[in-house]
Amino acid sequence: MNVRTITIRVNGVARTGATEHRTTLAEHLRTELRLTGTHIGCGTGDCGACVVLLDGEPVCSCLLLAVQADGREVTTVEGLAKQGELAPEQRALVEEHGLQCGFCVPGLLVRMAHAAARGRGEADVLAGHLCRCTGYEGIRAAVRRVTGDRGADR
Repeated sequence: MNVRTITIRVNGVARTGATEHRTTLAEHLRTELRLTGTHIGCGTGDCGACVVLLDGEPVCSCLLLAVQADGREVTTVEGLAKQGELAPEQRALVEEHGLQCGFCVPGLLVRMAHAAARGRGEADVLAGHLCRCTGYEGIRAAVRRVTGDRGADR
């Protein structure tokens, strides 16, 4: 068994742990670091449930090995809320009724935060994200609220 000790800065805190070379970042976050907000859906990078920010950019953590994140910065859905207050993205999804089962929500929230911080819109958030529970209207309204994207209203 090939095991390596890695250190990843997760949500602003350096976290060191052992991982097998074949362990995905999603699995490492969930099992070794006990950050279970990141969900593993399809395992092929198609659904978006596992999206985290790696050095500020969205990545599918089911496709990235944990050892590839060694020495890097990762932001998970747990890192969005500050001091017990919902993040704007979380508040928008609740208020716009964009939640159903919630399985896809962690990756969606991370993508929303990234898009809002970079001045990007709805297309950037919803690309690579699948929700099997809803017709997307509540999700789209929440995304437009946090990104300021009014393209769908025209």
